[in-house]
Amino acid sequence: MAKIAYIGMGVMGAPMARHLASAGHTLTVYNRTEEKAQAWVQANGGKSAPTPAAAAEEADAVFTCVGADHDLEEVTLGDQGVFRAMREGALFVDHTTVSANIARRLADEGHARGLLVVDAPVSGGQAGAENGKLSIMCGGTIEALARAHPLMEAYAAKIVHVGPAGAGQQTKMCNQIAIAGVIQGVAEALRFAQASGLETDKVFEAISAGAAGSWQMQNRWATMAADSFDFGFAVNWMRKDLGLALEEARGNGATIPVAALVDQFYAEVQHMGGGRQDTSSIVRRLGR
Repeated sequence: MAKIAYIGMGVMGAPMARHLASAGHTLTVYNRTEEKAQAWVQANGGKSAPTPAAAAEEADAVFTCVGADHDLEEVTLGDQGVFRAMREGALFVDHTTVSANIARRLADEGHARGLLVVDAPVSGGQAGAENGKLSIMCGGTIEALARAHPLMEAYAAKIVHVGPAGAGQQTKMCNQIAIAGVIQGVAEALRFAQASGLETDKVFEAISAGAAGSWQMQNRWATMAADSFDFGFAVNWMRKDLGLALEEARGNGATIPVAALVDQFYAEVQHMGGGRQDTSSIVRRLGR
């Protein structure tokens, strides 16, 4: 069993850490809001630390799941960051959705310090984290992934090594680009059905098992029809992720006009006060 430091006790990090503890690993956790770390320890065991560096001391592996690039930079390379305390040969795995640039930077910094580094953003949302059924897309060396894989199995349905450092983050961008188009299509179909006076449950029954079917339709059609938008991944976070994809596209020459358009639609939802609602709230901008 491994000694693990887990940095970030949010809606994704806390359940992932719990699965690691349930698998028998010894955890030390850190969260910017100390009360969250203490509550996690009270529920799951282990101990909390006052700083990321303190959590990482003597750890075999350090996991992070924070907010954005600047948060990740602070908990890794900051004055009290984990890289200052990790021993040579230790594993670092980041589950945050961030830019490919910072993923590559951390890989370079880690290599210089003798660390094994994996950028490993996840898909599956809060439910996937709670149920241990996340899809994980990993960038890094074969050696690093070999060390990370058996640990991540505690909360993964699928783990794929997609390429070198930064490739995990680029693949997560592909994931969000694909979701953006699909959820907009489902929203438009639902509003079209309502405007036509159709019974939306009958429409769902008729089309969900065919070529129009998708995870978004299966899981969000009924909740969108009920104007219920409290199901995990928030608009604010989706805009962050689409912003990362759009920035990467500007650098690599990719054309992603639908993602750009949907990003603007989500901006409208934010202006309507829906920034903390889940991504299916995009239907709100289509009226009723």
